[in-house]
Order: sequence, then structure tokens, then C-alpha cells
Amino acid sequence: MKDQDQPAPRWHDRAVDEVFSSLAVDPQRGLGHDEAARRLTEHGPNALPEAQHRPLWHVIVRQFTSPLIYILFVAAVIAFAMGHHGDSIVILAVVIINAIIGTVQEGRAERSVEALRRLSALKVRVVRGGKEESIEAERLVPGDLMLLAAGDAVGADARLTETAGLDAAEAALTGESLPVSKSTEPLAEDTALADRRNLVYHGTHIAAGRGRAVVVATGLSTEVGKIAKLTAGAEDPKTPLELRIAQFGRYVLAAAGVMFALVLSLGFMRGVPMAEILMVAIGQLVSMVPEGLPVAMTIMLAVGMQRMSRRGAVVRRLSAVETLGSTSVICSDKTGTLTKNEMTVTTLWLPGGRVIEVTGAGYSPTGQLLDDGREITCTDDGGICSLLEAVALCNDAQLLPPDGSDPRWRALGDPTEAALLTLATKGGVEIDPLRLNMPRRAELPFDSVAKMMATQHGNGPSGRVFIKGAPEEVLNLCSATLRDERSESSDSSFRDVAEAALTTMGASGLRVLAVAEVNDWQLDEDADFAQLNGHATFIGLVGQMDPPRDEVKLAVAECRAAGIRTIMVTGDHKVTGLAIARLLGIARDGDMAVDGRELEGMPEHDLRANLDHISVFARVHPAQKLRIIEALQSQKKVVAMTGDGVNDAPALAAADVGMAMGITGTEVAKGAAKIVITDDNFATIVHAVEEGRLAYRNLKKVVLYLLATSMAEVLVLLGALFLGYPLPLAAVQILWINIVTEGTVTVNLIMEPLEGDEMKRPPIQEGEPLLNHTMLKRVALMTPVMTLSTFGYYVWRLSTDASYELARTETFTVLAVCQWFNVLNCRSELKSALNLSILKNYWLLGGLVLGNGLHFLVIYTEPLNRVFHTVPIPTANFFLIGAVASTVLWAEEIRKFVARRRAQPYPRQS
Repeated sequence: MKDQDQPAPRWHDRAVDEVFSSLAVDPQRGLGHDEAARRLTEHGPNALPEAQHRPLWHVIVRQFTSPLIYILFVAAVIAFAMGHHGDSIVILAVVIINAIIGTVQEGRAERSVEALRRLSALKVRVVRGGKEESIEAERLVPGDLMLLAAGDAVGADARLTETAGLDAAEAALTGESLPVSKSTEPLAEDTALADRRNLVYHGTHIAAGRGRAVVVATGLSTEVGKIAKLTAGAEDPKTPLELRIAQFGRYVLAAAGVMFALVLSLGFMRGVPMAEILMVAIGQLVSMVPEGLPVAMTIMLAVGMQRMSRRGAVVRRLSAVETLGSTSVICSDKTGTLTKNEMTVTTLWLPGGRVIEVTGAGYSPTGQLLDDGREITCTDDGGICSLLEAVALCNDAQLLPPDGSDPRWRALGDPTEAALLTLATKGGVEIDPLRLNMPRRAELPFDSVAKMMATQHGNGPSGRVFIKGAPEEVLNLCSATLRDERSESSDSSFRDVAEAALTTMGASGLRVLAVAEVNDWQLDEDADFAQLNGHATFIGLVGQMDPPRDEVKLAVAECRAAGIRTIMVTGDHKVTGLAIARLLGIARDGDMAVDGRELEGMPEHDLRANLDHISVFARVHPAQKLRIIEALQSQKKVVAMTGDGVNDAPALAAADVGMAMGITGTEVAKGAAKIVITDDNFATIVHAVEEGRLAYRNLKKVVLYLLATSMAEVLVLLGALFLGYPLPLAAVQILWINIVTEGTVTVNLIMEPLEGDEMKRPPIQEGEPLLNHTMLKRVALMTPVMTLSTFGYYVWRLSTDASYELARTETFTVLAVCQWFNVLNCRSELKSALNLSILKNYWLLGGLVLGNGLHFLVIYTEPLNRVFHTVPIPTANFFLIGAVASTVLWAEEIRKFVARRRAQPYPRQS
């Protein structure tokens, strides 16, 4: 691999031909595939430094760098020094097994995260071997010929060779807030980096225009790569959940220290031998500290990422998994996310007041034109024929029929124009023959200022000119209307009628275009639309709509039930946006829409006061999107924002959870987002929120289980010390329960499937502790029941003819079985454990089977009897042990039954 630290050659002061020559690349065909492969080997992948993958030995060593492990090592040394060689070996074995489990789990989590990251890798367009290809940016090499267009992220440093209105946004590199206009001309040798207008840089993006550029630097040799070297050792800040767990761990560690001192004090007062009480106290200390919690959190995040990926949401940052569970507002784009992004003409309005209904949906030409219920076509209605021919000819799109790769009709070009072709086909117009008979001779392309386009058709120097565009602009050009195939002069009253029809159609959620024509006219392509002023004949209005996705209305209702508010942020007109919002249930009675102009003039305090009643923001620019997010966040809302364009990137970065669209989204939007929605579907966003809630919920189940069982172990020991009984558990038995009995089921709780009510609960509140009031009440029930069951059984067995060794072994087993029953309790707050739902979590089922098997080995194999101070238990006693240990299950079942009877519906978003 080539040394990327050597001085980089200059490229900005060279002519384009010299650059191509220096890099030995064909300006038209680009690199050949073999040469590209050779250069990839020479220069290495085009990748910036990432968090280095720790070698296996480093991961293993890290498992031993914990205060808890240090305590266990001390315990092993003390045990060995006092002649308890078996105990010492067991403790060391437990440490090693725990390290192996931690290493395996960390490795799996890291591999899962890496696999998901690859799904959202940056793609770039290049010319190789004379053909355009889309490749991963990581495969770019010096000499690659890149194709650039608005919205593209730049995958490597490159020298521009062609430009057409190309502007690049370089704020990420140079701090320049405005896009920089680019050119191909050589510059002076001493030109500063920020002024090198003939170069584009990795990490920046194209704001406008298009161009070609030849790659001159990749990986660490890029300008961003040089900076990345300086920050390679930086670590991401801890997430709120990590901080919450750390705080919880400190509280538990402090409590464990107090218990350690208490056990030692009571042991000395009781005259328990120093070695024995010290070992028990150390074992008790370890049992109280939830060392499995950090591993459980790592697995929770990795599993959450995998589950979201399977449901169409690729998580790019782990923190998004936890934040999704707290989301209280989703700001969603309309087109393609709430709707199908398949424009469909549904209504026509013709001069004279005729309203034509158009059936069918999408781009399939299956449907009819109905005039008061009667089907009409181009062959039997001249007015309709003029309109259909106009929209078919003044059109740059194509319709692609179904083929082997896709069974749907598809649009090639602008969706609005494709819908017009579908309309014409439904009305009986044959598109290809029409375009062949009336070829295009001249055109005025669509102008975003004029909001119109015009094309001239025919075989002579003059011909028919068709115009389509914004109704108010087209009407300004018209002096006549087409009625019953005759042109009639129009007056101001007609305009009033047309504008009334326009308002009615817009209020129905339709996007309306006006269509007009000029007969026998020669279009001047160097002039503007003013040349047509007063010469056009109005033909009609065409009403289109982007139909809502079928599943979105249900998804919005799910969000409302879950306490999540949905706000539409659209580039469409506010009347259209509000109509769609009402149709989907986003807007309710009393809600309103605000457009960019109104938002601009709205004082901040008014915006925040009215925010609860604004369901649609229409035609807002990037700075206004940021303002909307900040206003919501000022009200302590956790905001998820969707976006797909370059101008959405700042808002995606500012939102608590930025979600980029995977199909229509630009690379810039994807780079700014924490999550990529692969199918651009709002329902997928809701599924992702559901999975985020599940992940957090499952982590809380682990916390509940660890705390309740650990406290029971402590209380059993303290009860014996207070009441003067022999110790009911040996130190190695405590370690076994803590590491093996709990360890075989703890992480498995993370794998719990959806309970079905995740989207019927309110969002997770910011700052909510891991242990809330409900969980503490459950601990207050579970812990005493397990303590009384275990200690009560122990006291009873000592009062019978059972030996101390047998009583201790059976007590050890009662406590283990209590924990197995309790893990079933922790699977749900309200649902009964007495069903077959455990079969849905085969990880937990396997953990229970493994735990039982290992426990039987400890009791019934002679070598392990000596190590763990156990004796075989009579088979008949297992039925009694199971009955006693199950009391924790029955106690929780009674609590759940009462709680279900008292439960009120979860608060819903009003």
C-alpha cells in the first residue's frame, strides 16, 4: 500500500489535460477495471480512520479490567492462602467463563453493527471502461472519473474537468457558509485551500449543477483525511442511557459496599471464622453488583439495530436506538413518505364548468374518464381531446411498462408529467404515434420563476404551442377559452369562475395545473413567456394528487395512541398539505397549516403558543425547519425528522433522531441522519419507534431481574446472620448463582419479542430513571417472597433430620429455582407468565434448559460436589423445592391479575 503520509502533489495549478496525463487516465473512458483494481491495491481503500477494531487479545484482557474482577482475584488468593483450593479454582473458573462470555457477546455485537453500517455505505457514480457505474466510495482510486450532480456527496478529493453551473457546499471543510461556484480553470500555485475553485473535496457535497472530476486523492491523503488523523483517537460522548446505567451502577456499588461491611460485622459478632465470613462477604458483594448490565446494554443496542434493519430502518448511530423510544413528535415529509410518490390525475375541469372524474391510481393506464358517470374518450369529445393531446406533447416524461424486473408501470422523468401521460392513455391517446406525427420544434423549458413550460409542435416553422404550469400564471397569458371545440374570448368573469374551481380542487388536496395553447405560432426560444401574453387559449385545469399510502393512516393512528404527535412538513401548498393531513388523521378539528411566508412573520412566542395546533408546515426553507425543531425541543419534545434533500441535512442533524429516505434521499441527507428508512415509508418509521421502545423496555426487564434476585440473596444471608443460623450458602454457591444461574438467562431477556402494547404507552420521558415507581413496587414484592421462600425452607430443613450439607444444598437449589421462576415474571409487567409465549423467545428457553442442566451437574456429579460443597438431593424433594420456589411466580400472578383489573387505558395524544 502506498504511503499516504508523503507530501501530496498540487493539482489546482495544472491544466485539465496535464492532470489527465499525470494520472494516466483516458478523459472519456476513465480507468479500466483491471487498472482500477491495481490502484486499489496500491493506494488502499478510500476510507477515513474509524474506531480501530480491537484485536482478540485486547478484548479478552479488557474483560479482566474491572473492579469486580479485581475483587474476585483477591478472593481467589485469600481462598487459596487459607487452604480452600477448590473454592479458589471455582472463583478463577467463574472469572474465565465470564470473560469468555463477554468476549463472544462483544464480538457478535461489533460484527452486527459493522454489517449494518455497510448497508448505508456512500455510493458514487464513476466512468470505468467507458461505462457509467455506481460503486461504493471506498473503492475510489486516484484517476477515477467521477460524475457529480446536485445532492451528491463528494467521495474523494478531485480535480474538476467539466462543470455546468456547479456549486459545492464546503462548510464542513472550510467553514464557508455559502456554496462555492466551481470552474475548471488552473489557479495560481499559492491559492489557499478555501479558494481552490477547481477542486472538490471529500466530505463536502454538490449544492447545484453538474460536472465531472478526476480523483486526485483518497483516504488519509484527502484534506478531510489529514484532519481525521488528528481526531482518530477521539471517543463519542456517552449516551443518556449509558450515563443512566453508570449512575445506577454507582448507587448499587455503594449499597454493596455497605452490605459488605454489614456482613463482616455480623460475622465477627457471631464468631464466624474470618476466612469463611470474608469469602461470603466478597461473594455477596459480587452478587449485588450488576456486572451483566453493561453487556446487556451492548447486546440490547445491537439487537435493536438488527430488528430495525429487518423492518426497513438501518441505524447509522447506536444512540438512535434508545432515542427512538423517547420520541414524542415525528416531523414527516409528505411526498413519498406519507404518500406513494405516484402522482395520479383524479379530476379535470373544462371551461363551461364541466368536471370530469378520472378513475384508476398510480402510473398504470387502467382507468376511465367519466363525465357525469358516462365514459368519454378522445375520439368522441373534442374538448377532452385537445386537453389530452396538450398534456401528452408538452411533456418530457416516459411511461415504462411492466417487465421482468418490476411488475409495475414506472415513471421515467418527472412524476407529475408521467401522471399526465397516464391520463392521456386512459383517454385513448396513443402517445408514440402522436409524438411522431407532431414532433417538437421548439421549447421554453420549465422555469421555476415563471412556473410554466411551453413546447411548439408541427412540421413547419410555425405550429401549435402548448403551455402547462401554475394556473395563475397560465391564466395571465390567456385571452380566450376553448368551449365545445371553439375558441371564445374570455373576460374577468371567466377568470373568477376558473379561480373558484381552482380553490375547490385545491381544498380537496389536489395539485392543479392549467393547460393552454396558441395556434399557428413560432416560438422564440431566446425570449421568455411574455411573447405569449394575450395569445393563448385556455383549455382546462388538471387536478392531481399523490395518493396516501394505504398503511399510513393506521400508522398515524398508532402514533397518536402511543402519545406521539405527527406533523407534516411539506414543500407543497398548505391547502393541499392540510387536505392530505386531514385525510390521514394528522390534522384534527381546530388544527391549522402555516406556510413559509406566514412562519417568517410569526414571532417566536406566537409560534410556541400555537405549536400544539399546527399540523402542517408548508413551503418552508431549511432555516425554518431548524426553527420548527428548536421550538418543539424547547417544549421538552423529543423530535424525529424525516428528509431526503440536500437542504434537509441541517434539520436532520439538529433533530434528536434524523431519518433520511433510502430511495429518494441524497447522500448528504443520509450522512446527516442517524437512521436511513430503506423504503421511504412512514409506517417503517413507526415500526422503528416500536422497536426502540422494545429495546429500552427489555433492558428494564434485565434491571428488574438483577436487582430483585440480588437483593434476595443478600437478605437470605443477613437473615441467617441476624438470627444465629449457620450460613445457608457457601461463597462458591453465591458466585455460581450470580454468574451461572443469572448469566444463562439475563442477556436472553434482551431477546424478548414485542408484547403488542408498545405503541399504546406514552413515550419514555426524558430523565426517567431505570427504576421507576412501578418497578420498585414489583421489587418490593418479588424480593421478600423469594427471601421468605428460600430462608424459610432452610430453617425448616434444619429443624428436620436433614444434615447441614443437605439443607444447604437444597437451599442453594431453592434460590436458583426462585430465580428461574422470577425471570418468567420479569418478561411482562401485566401479562401472565402461565402461557406458551416463552416459546417465542427460544434464547430464554435455551438459557433455562442450560441453567437447569448445569445445576444438576453441580448437585449430582461427585467432583463438583466437592468443589461447590453440595450433596445429592433425594429426587422426591425436588417437587417440594419446586412448589416452595414457585411462590414468587404465584405472588406476581396475583399482582398482575389485580393490576389488569385496575388498569386504565394509557393516555393518548389529544
